Amino acid sequence: MPIFTVKSYNMPQYPNRQFLDFETPIKELYEQIDATKKLAEKNPKIDYTNTLQQLEESILEKRKEITSNLTPWQRVQLSRHPDRPYTLKYIEKMCTNFVELHGDRNVKDDKAMVGGFAQLDGETVMIMGQQKGVNTKMRQMRNFGMANPEGYRKALRLMKLAEKFNKPVIALIDTPGAFPGLEAEERGQGEAIARNIYEMMRLKVPIVIVIIGEGASGGALGIGVGDKTLMMENTWYTVISPESCSSILWRSWDKKEVAAEQLKLTANDMKGFGLVDEIVPEPLGGAHWDYQEAANILKGCIQKALAEFKTKEPADRVNERINKYCKMGFWEESTI
Repeated sequence: MPIFTVKSYNMPQYPNRQFLDFETPIKELYEQIDATKKLAEKNPKIDYTNTLQQLEESILEKRKEITSNLTPWQRVQLSRHPDRPYTLKYIEKMCTNFVELHGDRNVKDDKAMVGGFAQLDGETVMIMGQQKGVNTKMRQMRNFGMANPEGYRKALRLMKLAEKFNKPVIALIDTPGAFPGLEAEERGQGEAIARNIYEMMRLKVPIVIVIIGEGASGGALGIGVGDKTLMMENTWYTVISPESCSSILWRSWDKKEVAAEQLKLTANDMKGFGLVDEIVPEPLGGAHWDYQEAANILKGCIQKALAEFKTKEPADRVNERINKYCKMGFWEESTI
């Protein structure tokens, strides 16, 4: 089988870079750099090197400042940043010899779910995840990362294949949810997700889960059961998006910031609840500022997690996985 080459989309550079509202101060600094460079071209006798260097340092400081004071809603926005790396970008940056496998052997190939065998520093792994698409045309083809039942059945087929050849599984989660269309329900969306949860609990090989962007509802849980769950710094993970929560509770999207706060969906919240095991730091300002650095940090965390679990006996690994999920949650017993 030929090696599949991931089509590379380079990290956008200014002025093609997109900026969120709270990133405006960074955009203004880039504009000052542009203006200074134009001045340097008009006045070649004047040295603007120190000025440019100071502006570049200011950008780094501003990125650090913004990242350290993010609200839950701003982290949701960062997780959806148009320039943020998606599953195929992380595969490109972390792995070699990626062979993409297609289809669920039943209905069709779901483009919202991608996966296949790859090598992670020489070790063969099965790596998969949702893919949103990097432009309008690709997003439509990928259904904005919202998988149909055949996408989850494809993921299960790949996980079973990994189990057959005794290869660890890496699942990268980035979805606003499973596709809620009528045709998806007719083909058994709920059953497909439930089946995946059931089968992943019993899978005999190590499973590492990573939330790299949005982790919403059953769409995330469909490939979200593993021995260790990592969550990148500027991501979210909860049962419903802030906008949908706001529309249900307040009949309007205007309360989405309040919903984001109340849902406790950030990485720190999830770590505090014991629903994820480790928070993966991102480059200053977010993963969209440096794809390679973000991938290198994540790769190190994944390798550490794999080393922790791959030496265990399969039966012990499965029992520990089951016990881990059985212990999740907080409750109080009434004395009445």
